[in-house]
Amino acid sequence: MFLNILVGLTLLAVLGVLAAGMIGVARGIDPAKSNALMRWRVTIQGGALLLLVVLMSLLRG
Repeated sequence: MFLNILVGLTLLAVLGVLAAGMIGVARGIDPAKSNALMRWRVTIQGGALLLLVVLMSLLRG
């Protein structure tokens, strides 16, 4: 199902942005850039949760 793949891709995107932010913090990047990465992570994570809720409601009904 297309929605399953989309949920998986968004979760991988969350993991990628989280890893990039953590690596950036460890290397001492600009705090504004680190903050922007974490905002992206929260946004993508919210999208993943929304897609997951839609998927679960479709599977339930």
